[in-house]
Amino acid sequence: MNDSPGLRRGAGWVHRHRLVTGLILAAFLVTHLANHALGLVSLVAMEAARIWFLALWRNALGTVLLYSALTVHVALAFWSLYSRRSLRMPIWQAFQIIFGLTIPLFLISHLAGTRFAYEWFGIIDSYARVSLLFWVTNPAIGAKQVVLLLIAWTHACIGLHYWLRLKKWYVRGFPLILSLYLIVAVLALAGLGQSARETIRLSEEIGWVEEVKIATQAPGRAELVQIVRVRDAFWYGYVFLLALVFLARAVRGALVSRRTVCITYPDGRSVLVPAGFSVLEASRRARIPHAAVCGGRGRCSTCRVRVSNGPGNGPGDLPPPAPEEQSVLERIGAPPGVRLACQLRPVHDLSVTPVLPPETGAIGALADEADSAGREVEIAVLFADLRGFTRLSEKKLPYDVVFFLNRYFEVMGGVIDRAGGVVNQFTGDGVMALFGMEDGPEAGCRKALDAARGMVAGLAGMSQSLQGELLEEPLRMGIGIHCGRVVVGRMGRGVAMYLTAVGDTVHVASRFQDLTKEYACQLIVSAEVAERAGLDVSRFPMHELTVRNRTEPIVIRTIEDVGDI
Repeated sequence: MNDSPGLRRGAGWVHRHRLVTGLILAAFLVTHLANHALGLVSLVAMEAARIWFLALWRNALGTVLLYSALTVHVALAFWSLYSRRSLRMPIWQAFQIIFGLTIPLFLISHLAGTRFAYEWFGIIDSYARVSLLFWVTNPAIGAKQVVLLLIAWTHACIGLHYWLRLKKWYVRGFPLILSLYLIVAVLALAGLGQSARETIRLSEEIGWVEEVKIATQAPGRAELVQIVRVRDAFWYGYVFLLALVFLARAVRGALVSRRTVCITYPDGRSVLVPAGFSVLEASRRARIPHAAVCGGRGRCSTCRVRVSNGPGNGPGDLPPPAPEEQSVLERIGAPPGVRLACQLRPVHDLSVTPVLPPETGAIGALADEADSAGREVEIAVLFADLRGFTRLSEKKLPYDVVFFLNRYFEVMGGVIDRAGGVVNQFTGDGVMALFGMEDGPEAGCRKALDAARGMVAGLAGMSQSLQGELLEEPLRMGIGIHCGRVVVGRMGRGVAMYLTAVGDTVHVASRFQDLTKEYACQLIVSAEVAERAGLDVSRFPMHELTVRNRTEPIVIRTIEDVGDI
C-alpha cells in the first residue's frame, strides 16, 4: 500500500489546517484564562469582563469560527494519529498528543453544562452560578476544571513552542516568552482560587444561593437529565471514534505488513519496515537516533538525508516530493539526492545517510544545506591576536589564565556580534571572525573595520579594569583583515561541528595579523578591504606583500592606531 502524491499533499494540508484551527482555539483559551484571572479582583469584575468575552465568542461568527475550529482540530488530530505509521516519537510530541486527546474528555462535560444548557434551556452560565457549582455544590467538578485548564494550556504552549522555535526572534526572546506562558496559567489559577474563596464566603450569607439560582434560571431535574444525556452521548461517541482510529491503525498495519522495505544506514544497520513508513519513522522504530526538531512535520530540515545512488536506489527512483517538502528543500538549497526523512516514504529498498547529527537542536535547524555541503562566498575575514600572552600566562596561576581568557573571549565575542559578524573560532588567545556572509563583501568590510575599532577599545577597557590585579602593563593586540572568496561550511565531527571558512583569503588575513608584529602596528588591511569599505587610507603607510601562490603582490596599509580610522 503506497502513499500517493495526493495523500502526501494532503499531509501538508492537514498540518496547515491544524495550525490555523489551533491558533483560533489558543486565542479563545487566552481570552478565557484572562477572564479567570480577574477573579483576583472579584466575581463582579469577572462578570463584567465576561460581557466582552461573550460578545467576542457567542455571536454568530464567533460561534461558527470557534466550534468549526474545535471540530476540525479534533478530526485532524484523529487523522494524524491514524496516518502515523509508528507511535515512537519524542517525549514532547507524545505529551502533546496525549494531552490533546484527553482535553475533549474533560471539555465535553463543561460544554454540556454551560453552552448547551444556555442554548437549549436558557440557563445563564454566569461566573457566580458556575463558581457555586464548582466550589460549593460539587467540588469534584471544580477539580476537573482545574485539570482541564492545566492540560489545555500545556497543550497550547507545546504547540506554540514547537511551531515558533525555529524563528530567530523567538529563540532570542524565549526566556521572556516562557515567563508569559507561566504567568498566564498562574494568574488564571490564582483568579479561580480567589473566586472560590469569595463564593464559599458568599454562600454562607442568607439568601445569596437562592438569588444566584433565580437570576441564572438554574435547571430543574428534567433539564439536568437532558444535560447529562447529551454529555454522555458526546463523551461515549468521542471514545468510540478514538477507539475506531486505533482499530483502523491495526487493520492497516495487518494489510501493509505483507510488503516491506529495507532501509540501510551508514553504520551498516538495516531496518525492515512495512511499505508506507517514512524514513524517520523507520529510524524511530529501530531506535536509531535521528534529528527532527519539528517532530517530523516537515516544518524544518533537520531530519534530511542523502539517498545513496545505485541501481533502483537513486533520487530518480523515489516518490517525488510534495509541494511542502519541495519548498523546504529549495529554501535550504538542498542538492539532488537530499530529502526530508519525515516526508520520504520509499517504495523500494534504499540506503540513506542523515545529514545532521542526531543531537542537532533548533539552532542547527536554521543552518542551510549549503552550509553542510559547503558554499563559495565573498566575505571579509578578520584575525586578531593578543601580544605577549605567552609571557603573561607563564607568570599567572592556571585559574587566573582561564578567568582572563574567558573575559577576553566574552568581550571580543560581544564586539563581533554587535558589529554583525560571526565568531568563527577562538584558538588560544586568537580570534577569527567572518563578516558579510548575508549582506555581501562591501558591508562585510565595513563591519570588520567597525569590529576592529571595538575590539581595540574593549581590550583597553579590560586593561584598565584588570591593571594591578592580573596585568602589569596594558594589553596590546594585532588585527589583520582581508576580503575575497572562501568556502564556508559546517566542519568537524559530532558536537565539534561548527561553521568555518577555508581558502586563500583566510590564510592571507592570518598572515596580515602576524605581520602587525613586524610593522609594529595594531591593524593591517588590504587595499581591497579599504576600497570596498569606502575608507580613505592614503595617509597610512603602504606596502606590497608577496604571497605564495599569487603572481601579483597584495597592497596593504599598516595602521599604527586603529582609532585613527
